[in-house]
Amino acid sequence: MNVSSYPEKGIQKSSPNGKITVYLGKRDFVDHISHVDPIDGVVLIDPDYVKDRKVFGHVLAAFRYGREDLDVLGLTFRKDLYLAAEQIFPPKNSTTKRTLTRLQERLIKKLGPNAYPFYFELPPHCPASVTLQPAPGDTGKPCGVDYELKAFVGETQEDKPHKRNSVRLAIRKIMYAPSKQGEQPSIEVSKEFMMSPNKLHLEASLDKELYHHGENIAVNVHIANNSNRSVKKIKVSVRQFADICLFSTAQYKCTVAVTESEEGFPIGPGFTLSKVFTLTPLLANNKDKWGLALDGQLKHEDTNLASSTLVADPSQRENLGIIVQYKVKVKLCLGTLGGSDLIAELPFILMHPKPEEEEPLDPPSRRASKELDTDVPVDANLIQLDAEENNIQDHDDDIIFEDFARLRLKGGETDA
Repeated sequence: MNVSSYPEKGIQKSSPNGKITVYLGKRDFVDHISHVDPIDGVVLIDPDYVKDRKVFGHVLAAFRYGREDLDVLGLTFRKDLYLAAEQIFPPKNSTTKRTLTRLQERLIKKLGPNAYPFYFELPPHCPASVTLQPAPGDTGKPCGVDYELKAFVGETQEDKPHKRNSVRLAIRKIMYAPSKQGEQPSIEVSKEFMMSPNKLHLEASLDKELYHHGENIAVNVHIANNSNRSVKKIKVSVRQFADICLFSTAQYKCTVAVTESEEGFPIGPGFTLSKVFTLTPLLANNKDKWGLALDGQLKHEDTNLASSTLVADPSQRENLGIIVQYKVKVKLCLGTLGGSDLIAELPFILMHPKPEEEEPLDPPSRRASKELDTDVPVDANLIQLDAEENNIQDHDDDIIFEDFARLRLKGGETDA
C-alpha cells in the first residue's frame, strides 16, 4: 500500500466570532538541542472585519505556580520565561522577505490571498513542557511550564486581546532521547564501623544509562560484608528530582518505584550477595502523589512521568523552569541506630524514543508536518483541502485540519 495516499493532519482553530482562524501543522515542537522546530502556520482573516486594524501573534512560555483564579485579586502566580511576538497582518517587510515553509505555501495556495504566514523560532535553552500533578479536587490549569500560541486583532501589540476576536492554542516543546547511549552507570561505596577491622562494601550498576518510558530498569547489586555488622535487608528505589528554578532553586524528591527484599538476608560478617533487582517507574502507580512532575498535557489525554531534562548549557538553568532528573537509590539497612545504613545513588536518563523516520515514499513536506493523533470527542470538524479542479489526485497538497472546539473536562472547562 502506498503510504503517501494518506492525508496529513493539522490543527485549525477559529476565534469565537469566526473572523480569524489559525492553521498549524502540529502541536508538538521538538528540541534537537542545537535548534528547535520552528512554529509555522498561517492566519486566515476576514479583511472586512479587520479593516485598518492589525493582527498580532505571540508565543509565550510561562511557569504557573499558583491558582489562576487568584489572579483577579492582583496576585499573579506566574513567571513568564520566554515571549516572542510579531505582527502578522499587515505583513512587515521582514516577514514578506522570509521564504515560506512548504506548509505555508500549501495553505496559502488553498486558502487564498487572505491567509497570512507567521513564523516563530524558540531558542534551544527554552524550557520543556512540564506539568506538576495536581492534588485531588484541584480544578483549572495545573502548575508547571506551558506554551501558548495566540493570535488577536488589535491596534498595537500591547493591546489587551478580546476573547471574541482572538485565538489561543496550547502547544508543547518536547525533547526525544539521544540516539546513542552514554556510559553505563556504576558506583562503589564502603562503610567503616567502630571496632571493625574491615568495611562493608557495596557495588551497584545499571544495565544502561538511557531508558525509555515503560522500560524495566535492571539494578545489579553486589554486597561484600567484611565488617562485624549484619545487613538486615535491602531497599532499591527510583526517585524523581525536580529542581524548581523560580526566584530561588528548590528541589522536590519523589519515589516513583520501590522494592524491598529480605531474601538472602541477613548477610552476616564474611558473607557476600549478588542479585539483580528490576524496577519500572510508571505514572499509573503514582497517581496519588501531588507535585510529581509529568510531561506537559494538551488536553484530557493521558501522560507519563516527566522526561529527564538535558541541560546543554548550565548557565541557562534559570530559564528552564523545571529541571527533572532521575536516580536509582540502593540502601543497605543494618537495623541499628545512628544512621549507619549504607547508600549508593545511580543517575540515569528517562525519555521518549525519537519516532522512526517516515518511509521514503513520503515527500519532504510530509515529514515537516507529522500526523497528530487526536480523539477529541466534541465538535470534531475535518476539513480536507481538495486537489486541483481537474480532480487529479495531488498527494503533495493532501492535508486535513481538525477544528479544536473548547474541551469540556471534569471539574471545569479549559481552552484547547
